[in-house]
Amino acid sequence: MTLTVPASYMDGYAKAREDNPTVAKNYVAHTTVGDPLADRLVEDANTMDSRQFQKFIRMGMMGKTGDSEFRAAPDSIKDFFVANENPPNWVDLESFRPGIQMFHNNTRLVLAGMVGGVLVEGFSTNISKSFFLTGRLRDKGIRRLQQNNRQMLEIFMPDGMQKFHDGWILSIRIRMIHAKIRSLIQKSTEWDEEELGIPISSANLGFAIASFSARLLYYLDMLGASISKEERESFMQVWRYSGYLMGIPESILYTNEDDALELNRIGRMCEPSPSLESIVMASALINSAPLLAGIEQRNDRKNLVKYITRLSRAMIGEKLADDLKYDKLSTYGALWRFRFLNKLEDLFSFTSAGNRNTKNMMTALEVSMYNEDGISYKLPDHLYAEESTDW
Repeated sequence: MTLTVPASYMDGYAKAREDNPTVAKNYVAHTTVGDPLADRLVEDANTMDSRQFQKFIRMGMMGKTGDSEFRAAPDSIKDFFVANENPPNWVDLESFRPGIQMFHNNTRLVLAGMVGGVLVEGFSTNISKSFFLTGRLRDKGIRRLQQNNRQMLEIFMPDGMQKFHDGWILSIRIRMIHAKIRSLIQKSTEWDEEELGIPISSANLGFAIASFSARLLYYLDMLGASISKEERESFMQVWRYSGYLMGIPESILYTNEDDALELNRIGRMCEPSPSLESIVMASALINSAPLLAGIEQRNDRKNLVKYITRLSRAMIGEKLADDLKYDKLSTYGALWRFRFLNKLEDLFSFTSAGNRNTKNMMTALEVSMYNEDGISYKLPDHLYAEESTDW
């Protein structure tokens, strides 16, 4: 079978192929792979009454696929939920507990690692073009970050990844959202698949889940977290199962931390240099963080943006920071100061691990989005965020 290489990946693929030809070929092959099950589901959704579609999806998420009413659902919806009926044999939900505990012990560090490291790195790839095109982070950046944090918090809740629990549901929900956005972009005239591959491709998502897991562990180490081997392995498996539910093919879904790091490394080699869209999206992310934290006073916000930029530059390295047009700021002592202040707060603000974990949980809740009516099964209904209804 002939390998189709989108034009923007050709130079990077040639270089990556010399380093690790197997991973490089697999990565580039997935730049033209979408998600057939979810893509078919959203196409059928376009022809249905939105309330009826949401009702069928809610029934599927709640395990009511055996109800007589669900039998009227299109085959695409039935097939979608049949595929998620049973986890793959590598999933051991009991083994998730050490990773879940580690997450709650280090929530503040996880959030810092995500915003200052993982998400910025992600936006240095072609996935930034999909986000830029929709305007989702620019126009409704706070809501977008809150939704991301909500999903992450729920998958790391005890039993959150059990079938029909919120972590399981939100992982599947994001799969449908990706498919809907992919459909909207493909039907527009603003995407060149010969140049870029499929929008929100399996390569994009395989890279992302490797970053959310292995690269996040890398940044947690950098920020001063103390993580055992058991916790690392468990943390990786939580994200792996979430990635599976998000529709990432097992052919590009990592198996362990080393596998994920290699996928991330080779994927970055295959990706083109950061684009204008990457620069805009990274800036939008950094500038949204103070508002996410509830800081609205202009000077306070500017000072925090400067601090986050300095810390992020120290995390991602000078070259990528320069490629993303970060302000030229000294990173001397930035990581040491962060680690020192975090330890100081742990030592003097709390008298027990229980209180510390309560503070970590409150931090996570404060930056997450909760709908009073429960989880929404609405999908975007317009390519541009400013013209779409909330979802």
